[in-house]
Amino acid sequence: MTLKLTPYFKTNGNAKELIKFYQSVLDAQLIHIQTYGDMPIPFPDEFKENVAHAIVKVGETNLMFSDSPGQPVQVGDNLTINISLDNIEKAKLIFDGLRQDGTIISPLEATPFSPAFGTVTDKFGTTFTITAES
Repeated sequence: MTLKLTPYFKTNGNAKELIKFYQSVLDAQLIHIQTYGDMPIPFPDEFKENVAHAIVKVGETNLMFSDSPGQPVQVGDNLTINISLDNIEKAKLIFDGLRQDGTIISPLEATPFSPAFGTVTDKFGTTFTITAES
């Protein structure tokens, strides 16, 4: 089983600007970018150019980015930890463990980009996104 932890930045519509900043300052390389307009489910026109998902490589580390349309992000809530797994059952176990005495932000469910994706804040206040890759 493969398990990776990745810093995940959420922004209020300026993810592309943040990515460009990290490209210039940290010599980051853009690996992948997908806008809400690229998604198979419809989003309002004002969000179509916003980043739904991006991956940037800094040295040996990947960083993830997305804009959060309709859900304002506050300083302190803009960085989460993404847990990527290649096992759906293990993703469910980790999600269920983290939600104990915590708060489910979005349930663990199939999405257009993952067979199991969800967001939970644990009882200590740390927010995690869980992403099954297969």
